[in-house]
Amino acid sequence: MPFSSLQLNLAAVLKCGQSFRWSILPLPATEAGPTHEYRLCLRDRVVCLRQATDTLFYRAAFPDPQPPQSQLAQRDAETLAWLRDYFQLDIDLVWLYDQWSERDKVLARFRDRFTGIRVLRQDPWENVVSFICSSNNNISRITKMVQGLCNHYSPPLLSLPDPSNPSLFLPYHPFPPPSTLAQPDVSTTLRTLGFGYRAAFIQKTAKYLVDIHGSNTLIDDPSEASERWLRGLRSTSTADAREELLKLTGVGRKVADCILLMSLNKKEVVPVDTHVHQIAVKYYGMKGSSSGKTNMTPKLYEELNAKLVSIWGDYAGWAHCVMFAADLKSFADFNATPSSSPQKKSTTPKRKREDRLKDEVDCLPTPPITPGPTTLSRAAIEAASAILKGEPCDLSPETVQLSVAERVKRRRNVK
Repeated sequence: MPFSSLQLNLAAVLKCGQSFRWSILPLPATEAGPTHEYRLCLRDRVVCLRQATDTLFYRAAFPDPQPPQSQLAQRDAETLAWLRDYFQLDIDLVWLYDQWSERDKVLARFRDRFTGIRVLRQDPWENVVSFICSSNNNISRITKMVQGLCNHYSPPLLSLPDPSNPSLFLPYHPFPPPSTLAQPDVSTTLRTLGFGYRAAFIQKTAKYLVDIHGSNTLIDDPSEASERWLRGLRSTSTADAREELLKLTGVGRKVADCILLMSLNKKEVVPVDTHVHQIAVKYYGMKGSSSGKTNMTPKLYEELNAKLVSIWGDYAGWAHCVMFAADLKSFADFNATPSSSPQKKSTTPKRKREDRLKDEVDCLPTPPITPGPTTLSRAAIEAASAILKGEPCDLSPETVQLSVAERVKRRRNVK
């Protein structure tokens, strides 16, 4: 689908410490075109993405190699709905960059080099476990731990050939449910896999969720009750959702805020750690050392959070991800261009936000989604939810098409 890398840059988004299960595979060298393929295993399919400057290529692989012809269009619509939901493609990122650049001259200096960094809307259960693993850890090691957990506790859904070596088939494992990780022997096993003290945190959190919220599934919803409860926190206030997350073993304020931002729709939340504190000292006048570690007291946490929200506004959590990536050592030589072709600076006159967003969204294969408090159309939300549960869904054009009233509301929200 036509989609600008200014709105989404996979090379940055999938490597900046939000999600840790994407496989990033180099493609055979060509003169032009995508350089990597990105793969993620869901409950019933593996989503595969490639990106050029103005195009996002997507496909999905299924365990059944030859599905009925009647299912192909349905499955493609489901995959597209999941992409819209997971990458929050209805949010105009270029407009957000414009707003942040007007408010913050520091971020304005980084915007051209670190374009297309947006916040993912991940599965909350996977997000909880991943960020329990993040305690005193780095991106490379967290990735190894999370992928090792999936490999051990979930049977492979399917195998796909390596793009650079078609004779080598790589297995893909879904994320295990809470009931699997709640078993008494999980802590010991995870320690042997290199999780250290985090092993007990994961097992206790899984057991708590299963004991309190259950593990039953429904006829039309194969996800477990505790997973459904976690997803339900998206509709609660930030304070109430944070209070529930802090009841989980291994989840402190910073981990809770990462989960709120990256899977529970709390776009204003800025997760604060010593790294973010160093950014605030270096660029925004906060007191302290810009190189040494600082004791992160609750008072300092609140001061940092309030300072950054006052600078970046309602989408402060999204802006934080841009600055966080810009300050990562692994991104020191980062090139925002997603393909081997150099990205030329546009000489097109700047247009109104609503016109630009309309062009970006209308070029997609399904009708545009209403922005605002509900973010996605109900049909798209239900479709993406169904995909994560591994069940079919109805995504006909008639189902997704917006009403006139919704279109009017969308225009008002954009303005």
